[in-house]
Amino acid sequence: MWYVILSVICSVSVGILLKIAKRYQLNIFQIISWNYSVALSFTYFLFNPQIKESSGSLPLELLISLSILLPIVFLFQNTSIKHTGIVKTDIAQRLSLFIPIIASYFIFQEHFNSYKIVGLIIGFSAIFFTLFKKSEIKNSPSKLLYPILVLLGFGIIDTLFKKVATSSNVPFTTTLFFIFCGAFVVSLLILIYKVLFQKEPIKFKNCFWGIGLGILNFGNILFYLKAHKALSENPSTVFAGMNMGVIVLGSLAGILLFKEKMTKRNYFGIVLAIISIICITLSQLKQI
Repeated sequence: MWYVILSVICSVSVGILLKIAKRYQLNIFQIISWNYSVALSFTYFLFNPQIKESSGSLPLELLISLSILLPIVFLFQNTSIKHTGIVKTDIAQRLSLFIPIIASYFIFQEHFNSYKIVGLIIGFSAIFFTLFKKSEIKNSPSKLLYPILVLLGFGIIDTLFKKVATSSNVPFTTTLFFIFCGAFVVSLLILIYKVLFQKEPIKFKNCFWGIGLGILNFGNILFYLKAHKALSENPSTVFAGMNMGVIVLGSLAGILLFKEKMTKRNYFGIVLAIISIICITLSQLKQI
């Protein structure tokens, strides 16, 4: 579970960095683009990926899918926040947990014991209570498309990374190198489009923020994949533990760092999330 905890810390830190960057009116997508170049460099120099030896055995369908989805889902996320708000977008991202959990049962043939079932039920309830805020935002059907795309995007990414982690043909660090490489190329193409057609100037201060984001993003994905390696027989433990952990730590960061107001429902949701994580952890220790 240590890999899950480290991944959660990196994931929440990414959100904190982006929120601070938004306060300084920085270009979020330029930061995201540079972040992939940094993550790519870390993967190359720290893990010495077997580029030539593995080029013929790469899971191309996974590589291409993740290379496109990683930067594109960031765009969906930003657009969703713009049109429907942070709350609905965050709910959509956390509800993406349903997709990999369903995949764990139907695709990866994982056995669910009673602790895990109870933990998941409590966890899904925690998502609602933790993120619930009184709001009367009215959205048109077209605007509601964006949080739906966020939900589907993050859910599919989680499931695809599970397949990457359990693939035995190529070391996962080598596959991760090619994924970062592909994501950087895709984000670079989008950035070029924005510069040429939307006249967005490139500012080097975004590059420095991208370095910090790249370090955190690299740690997030690396520990996430290592968690799946260590808990290969129980992928839902990683899926659920990651999502619930982000909710708890993210909520604490919002309260302590950004002074966000929390309702009694929110605090109740945090308690439920902690109970959910305990149940899911116990499911690793006991077979019922």
